[in-house]
Amino acid sequence: MDIALLLKAALMGVVEGLTEFLPVSSTGHLILAAALLDLPDERTKVFEVVIQTGAILAIVGLYWQRLLATLRGLPRDALAQRFAFNVALGFAPAAAAGFAFIGPIKAYLFNAWVVAAGFVLGGLVMLWVEARQRRGARPRIDDVDAIRGRDALAVGLIQCLALFPGVSRSGATIIGAMALGFSRRAATEFSFFLAIPMLFGAAAYDLYKHRALLGAADVPFFAVGLVVSFVSAWVCVKWLLRYVASHTFVPFAWYRIAFGVLIAVSGWLGWVRWVP
Repeated sequence: MDIALLLKAALMGVVEGLTEFLPVSSTGHLILAAALLDLPDERTKVFEVVIQTGAILAIVGLYWQRLLATLRGLPRDALAQRFAFNVALGFAPAAAAGFAFIGPIKAYLFNAWVVAAGFVLGGLVMLWVEARQRRGARPRIDDVDAIRGRDALAVGLIQCLALFPGVSRSGATIIGAMALGFSRRAATEFSFFLAIPMLFGAAAYDLYKHRALLGAADVPFFAVGLVVSFVSAWVCVKWLLRYVASHTFVPFAWYRIAFGVLIAVSGWLGWVRWVP
């Protein structure tokens, strides 16, 4: 067993867990981390998708009571039915768009300049939404149970923007929901729930598509990354929920802009190959 390789898997798991649910684009950070750790092969790309499962299991673990109550209530509980319907509405547009366009997007848009632009533009939009809230725009949706079908569909359509590299799925859904009138907490929690089918689906599809690349020898590498991703995501999500109760996303906006500049510089100088 290669201890150095397992340590790299753990470090990648930390990066995934800490960035998956923050509005900063986990993909961009994983690409940079893989380059710094010298993990360039095709299996690493599958690994980056699979360890998202660990992060999603953290959401399932934190919200298991809500999820179980929803499943039990589906046959007769109107609130459970509406919640499940809203998650499905929010999931469907990005799932369909991803199935149709992810190939061309990866082929033509994954380069340093597009990734950097996604980071910077996302940061600027975040600053605009936060400025709008500071001017006194009162949120009309304070809880995920108050979300209507058209709100869920609108967030789902905005989530399609996350297919463009550097935008961030969490960033698109959280900031998009806030722009539509969600409170920070409602936007953040709905983003968590949308992540469950989205990332589980992506991981299952990628594993099936690249199954020929994997063997029994890869199990420890994948297992370490998945477990560390789960633990770090659990810590990050609990922290984020406390954070949004009394803070804005402005620091994340400036971080995105700075990281976008770093991507542009590193790509221009050839330090990092910004591909999926």
